[in-house]
Amino acid sequence: MELVLTRPQLSQFVFLLLALGAIQSVDLGVAKTQGVEIAENGPRSTERNIYVSVAAGVSLLGSAWMFYRTTGGLFNPSVTLALRLIGQITTMQLVLYIIAQLVGSIAASAVILGLFPGPLFIRSKLGEGTSLAQGVFLEMFATSILILAILMLAAEKSRATPMAPIGISMTLFACHLFSISATGTSLNPARTFGPAVITGFRSDHWVYWVGPFAGSCLSVAFYAWLKQCVFIVLFSLILTKT
Repeated sequence: MELVLTRPQLSQFVFLLLALGAIQSVDLGVAKTQGVEIAENGPRSTERNIYVSVAAGVSLLGSAWMFYRTTGGLFNPSVTLALRLIGQITTMQLVLYIIAQLVGSIAASAVILGLFPGPLFIRSKLGEGTSLAQGVFLEMFATSILILAILMLAAEKSRATPMAPIGISMTLFACHLFSISATGTSLNPARTFGPAVITGFRSDHWVYWVGPFAGSCLSVAFYAWLKQCVFIVLFSLILTKT
């Protein structure tokens, strides 16, 4: 039990220390030049959003390759749920992984708070003018695209599977560019939960659970449909040859 929990906690800690640490670093610079209020509440510059998007993709790339053989590179409860829905992990593993991911996120957020001066600037919040419904659907669709990439590149084993972190990280980067201005692009309940434990839970916190988990279900449904289509095509080819 200890090993089962410790490994995912460590991998989650490393991934979010890098990804969230980059956000804290850039917003600390904003606080020094434009004030704490701008750093905490925006508006966010295009350069800052691109920086955060790149940091998220690169952090996932390094962490996924580093921990793939030991933990499967699972850093996201939504991805973990998707793997349970397609039968690659058990319900007990689902629960243990999610606990480890949440604990790792809290630990990473606490360490970032201790390492950097000033308050913790990391928080998932809807952008100005973004409604709760828009936030849920943006998080849902962006998460579903990310998870579909994971299912197609990593869950479906092939000779290209060792290179899956590249494609998955590029997808995460693209998803960040797609929704960062509107939702901050969480796609990961653990990523939102850890900082919220320290800074406090906002009234829209639930958006970053409902959206990603709905995206997980959507991606699994589409993945199953794709596999069914492939099966039908292959079966038709076999029939025509016979």
